[in-house]
Amino acid sequence: MKKDKNKDKVSISIFRKRWRKFKGIKRGYYAFLALVFMYGISFLLPLFINHTAIMVKYNGEYYFPLFKSGIYAPSVFGQEGYGETNYRRLKETFSSDASDNWVLMPIYPFSPNENLLDETEGSPPHPPSARHLFGTDDRARDVFARTMYGFNISISFALVVTFFAYLIGVSVGAVLGFFSGKIDIFGQRLIEIWSTLPFLYVMIIVSSILQPNFILLVLILTAFSWMGITYYVRGEFYREKARDYVSAAVSLGAKNRTIIFKHILPNSLTPVISFAPFAIVADISALVSLDFLGFGLPPPTPSWGQLVRQGMTDINNWWLVAVPLGAMFLTLIAIVFIGEAIREAFDPKVYSRLR
Repeated sequence: MKKDKNKDKVSISIFRKRWRKFKGIKRGYYAFLALVFMYGISFLLPLFINHTAIMVKYNGEYYFPLFKSGIYAPSVFGQEGYGETNYRRLKETFSSDASDNWVLMPIYPFSPNENLLDETEGSPPHPPSARHLFGTDDRARDVFARTMYGFNISISFALVVTFFAYLIGVSVGAVLGFFSGKIDIFGQRLIEIWSTLPFLYVMIIVSSILQPNFILLVLILTAFSWMGITYYVRGEFYREKARDYVSAAVSLGAKNRTIIFKHILPNSLTPVISFAPFAIVADISALVSLDFLGFGLPPPTPSWGQLVRQGMTDINNWWLVAVPLGAMFLTLIAIVFIGEAIREAFDPKVYSRLR
């Protein structure tokens, strides 16, 4: 007897089909894995890039300066001076002694905000060297450390802004598309009025009154970033609410909230997911631009834009321009690869919910 072929077929959800398609696009998939790995590692940077020792053994006792809330004075380790112990010098001192004292430093023993004027020759900025891979900036701070910490800040900023902007945009677009009528007309007019506000002028005015910081910049960027996705979600809701499954839900007495969030919204997320990586690219570029213009994160926050600004004051300091722009280029090109893969994986012509 012939086996029933239908019994051997396993139903695969549309999400799994799209995930398989995404994994099949190697450029986007590998870029996704690399970016997720780098972003995860960036939260552990104090263990790898830091001027504070991870562990110190002194006279038979063990100290963990990196995990201590306060600081250890040089006198704790038999050194002279005030303030925080210079663990790089302490390591050199212990290495030259015949005792069993030792210092365990991070792989790259420099911090992004550490001033190195006392340890470098000549006036900053200093060019790349074996000691400082990407040189130092105009305040003798290590550029490699500032670039790596700036990566975490840039990605975190973009993710937070994109999340809140899409939360507002999707909610507004859903309401306008579902209820339509006067709500849609007045809502569209309000969005058009709000979108005419010049972002840069508003940023200049706010910066003249308040000191920009991470939270303030997130609020301002979110306020100007949510309009774009609203139009796509609104159009999706207009299309989906005419489907039979929505009419069936209405006839069964489902509440508007249930119809919007449980039935229509899951079928309207394709443009949201497809455009999210490109929104992240725009938010990273916006932060770098604001930092370059002097309206971004306050010093001494590690920032790609601030490094480029320093480099542009004297083009001979090429590393201050090449390093942050190179890091920005690699980050943005990886996100673009991810966005292209997601857009192709979510192409309705390939996998549609209506099939």
